[in-house]
Amino acid sequence: MAHFLRKLHSLLSLIVFFFLFLFLAPPFASRVASLSTLSISETSNQTLVCALIKPPGRRPFLNCTSFPAGIRIPVNPNASFAGVVGGDGFLCGLRGGSLSPTSVLGCWRFSAANGTNVRYKRIYKGPPVTELDSGDAHVCSLANGTSRLECWQWPGWDRTRVPDDWSSVAVGGDYACGLMGTGKIACFGDNARVVHNWPNGSFRAVAAGSGYACAISWDNTNSLECWGDGAAKIEPPQGDFVSVALGENRSCALGSNSRVKCWGQSNFSLPEHLTDAYFVAIKAKRRVFCGVLASNYSLCCWGNEHFDSMPGSMVFDNVLPGPCQSQCPCGPLPGYGILCEQGYVCLPCKASAPVVHPPSPGPAPPPVRSRGLDGKLVVFLVVGCVGSASLLSLFGFLLFRYCKGRVCRVHDSGRIEETSSPDQTRPPPPQPRPLEKRLSHLVSMDSHLEEFPLQVLARVTNGFAQEFKIGTGSFGSVYRATLDDGREVAIKRAETSTAASPLHLGGGGGPSARRQTEDIDRAFLNELESLSRLNHKNLVKLCGFCEDGNELILVYEYMHNGSLHDHLHRIPESPLDSWAARLRVALDAARGIEYLHVYATPPVIHRDIKSSNILLNKSWTAKVSDFGLSLMCPEDDNSHLSLHAAGTIGYVDPEYYRLQHLTSKSDVYSFGVVLLELLSGYKAIHNNETGVPRNVVDFVIPYILQDEIHRVLDRKVLPPNPFEIEAVRYAGYLAADCVSLEGKDRPSITEIVYSLERALAACSARPLLSRSSTESSTS
Repeated sequence: MAHFLRKLHSLLSLIVFFFLFLFLAPPFASRVASLSTLSISETSNQTLVCALIKPPGRRPFLNCTSFPAGIRIPVNPNASFAGVVGGDGFLCGLRGGSLSPTSVLGCWRFSAANGTNVRYKRIYKGPPVTELDSGDAHVCSLANGTSRLECWQWPGWDRTRVPDDWSSVAVGGDYACGLMGTGKIACFGDNARVVHNWPNGSFRAVAAGSGYACAISWDNTNSLECWGDGAAKIEPPQGDFVSVALGENRSCALGSNSRVKCWGQSNFSLPEHLTDAYFVAIKAKRRVFCGVLASNYSLCCWGNEHFDSMPGSMVFDNVLPGPCQSQCPCGPLPGYGILCEQGYVCLPCKASAPVVHPPSPGPAPPPVRSRGLDGKLVVFLVVGCVGSASLLSLFGFLLFRYCKGRVCRVHDSGRIEETSSPDQTRPPPPQPRPLEKRLSHLVSMDSHLEEFPLQVLARVTNGFAQEFKIGTGSFGSVYRATLDDGREVAIKRAETSTAASPLHLGGGGGPSARRQTEDIDRAFLNELESLSRLNHKNLVKLCGFCEDGNELILVYEYMHNGSLHDHLHRIPESPLDSWAARLRVALDAARGIEYLHVYATPPVIHRDIKSSNILLNKSWTAKVSDFGLSLMCPEDDNSHLSLHAAGTIGYVDPEYYRLQHLTSKSDVYSFGVVLLELLSGYKAIHNNETGVPRNVVDFVIPYILQDEIHRVLDRKVLPPNPFEIEAVRYAGYLAADCVSLEGKDRPSITEIVYSLERALAACSARPLLSRSSTESSTS
């Protein structure tokens, strides 16, 4: 019994410590979303100021203006935004804040040289974003329900190298700082003076500038503490502050009295005409500072010659001073009813109400939590009662466990186990599709891909009507359409049917609906990932994509002359009726594959090379398409990927199928089958004279090796003349080398390109070719 009491004493000590921490520690859990509703972007000679405007009776919309004029951001006036951030040559807008089930973050890039040349790119779609900030170049966020940081436009960014306990984030020039769940500060990045010198203690807010950072302490003083480049030379003012905005060697802070104080190099200070103004929010970027006035929610800016010379420095009216929230720990902003259709705009904690309010306050807010004395007493009473009841219950349970049977028995019968039936087991929460996470990473701002609205693609295909359908791809149907700007495109739309998908080998039975969805997602992402970073004249160009709910769509350049498969096996009289034309198509395709294997970084294995994936444009240039099964491959020729075989029957490398070792030589085998199709006119898998399926490799290769290729040449092409027969024979030997059973005996794709160049040249001149010259130099 004494041993039990000692254990119970230790447990009670831990419980007491927990409740003391609960009462005395800063209430970090009450932190609400931190989304900026105004942004400042700078280029070499222009400043772009953007804000969320909330006119009476309308939803908030994004409005931007540049000083001097010139930068124009093409924003849909009907689009509703929850937050906005900006930096050096870019602007990002967040749609769907904490009150929405999903957030979408998209960014516009622009330059001072041509402000009308603006590119848009979506970089995130997923759980609602609650924290969002940007520096000169980087953008970082936290999503609702997670404390893991995500950043974009940050070369070398590695989320695994930063802690996973963030509650807020502030992004500077080349670093980021934030508050951890305990109120402590952490920083990372390339600015050593910032990331190695942050202060100890607990803080309520942190801000980042170009080269230094500041934080507001959690104690009753709400004072500022700054560190980093030049921080020691620019001492912050004394005062009680609720937020701070940092620029480049200059700063401003918003006090609990709603007044702004500024300080910095060259005696930087708030303009005289704003010294008596009351503010509800402030923002900074380098030299420029902006603030939302409490009197009428108008936006004023200062800090450079453009704004300081403006009468009143007024930029916008009716600015939304903060994001709409579902609750406000420190109370809502007076007049929130005219700002948010649902929820409230929250006051900063420790802030007193502004002296001057908008003339039309909204309806009275429902009860909200307050940090006043009464609120604390209520919290202490509730938590105390709950804690005491929990403590008594726990004590009684432990005493029951220990004493059950000990009063009458010497030996305990064992542990008391809690059992539950399978029906009572709570199912795990549904996990989000991996598509959303990977898509956020793949769709980077450095990509030139366009994101098409679903409505546009549906309209130009008449609702994806059957008369617009021209074929199938790795994960869906393909439609031909003409966009509003006159571009002819092929639109590949994902479908649930597996009929359109290449056959995946190595597994028995049909895939489940979940597996099918995962396969479609994987094919969509593989193709988007591959073609967004690849650019070659012999690869089909990807123009853009659409991801809207369950719709996954890819948009390509339209290839007017269809596929090589159609010209070989379906079209009775094809223009590919000469050996020179066919060898030219083979050479084009080989050059596309060579780019994937040799020049792409990292190299790419296509995994589904076949005649139906070689397309022909208006000028009969052949291009490789359909990267739904593609994978990045090891750069070492002696390495391989170990995974189940995938591809199309008749083209799959038998070594890959047998050993599950994927190398670039697997694409070489598939290309060899295509080359045999070009020469013989037979399909990869076709029926013989008696109707039995036969492989083109098994049928044609023996004739090639016996130097009798003329017996299996496609009869739709005129027999080769004396100048062409050597080239065709040479191409036949090359095909035989490509389909060797072992990958080490096959030529590299570069050797194939060289051999086809020689064969094509031989069609118009007497060649000096021999069987030995096609031998692979690999071992």
